[in-house]
Amino acid sequence: MNGPRIDAEFLPMSERDVDEVAALEAGLQAFPWTRGHFSDSLGAGYSAWVLRRGGELIGFSVVMPVLDEAHLLNIGVAARCHGQGYGARLLRHAMECARLNGAVKMFLEVRPSNDRAVYLYRHFGFSQIGVRKAYYPAAVGREDALVFDKDLV
Repeated sequence: MNGPRIDAEFLPMSERDVDEVAALEAGLQAFPWTRGHFSDSLGAGYSAWVLRRGGELIGFSVVMPVLDEAHLLNIGVAARCHGQGYGARLLRHAMECARLNGAVKMFLEVRPSNDRAVYLYRHFGFSQIGVRKAYYPAAVGREDALVFDKDLV
């Protein structure tokens, strides 16, 4: 990379970001969230963040607060930025925001076939606590979800 390193910054997701976030998500997932999913999450007051580097969107996260718990609903990093630590930064940020908002535990679901994500969650101390059968749509039939949790305090 030529020139000075441009640091990435976290910004609260807004309606202005939704089209771009939905497009990033569509490039990452075979069965992506729609624009409506992101817009509805903002309308519901969920903790939604974008990660930008020099104005360029490189990632996002959406967390739903539930009493003293948090549920990581979606997280993604632009494919061109994979392997650069941005997923870890997004996850760390999501956990810290949840903790600062009173959550003592975070939950999430992940496809067993998503090796990168499973590795990341385990690396951050998440533990598998269950399986949701036929949770995700798949090319043929449905795919289970692994359910993970982690104490935030």
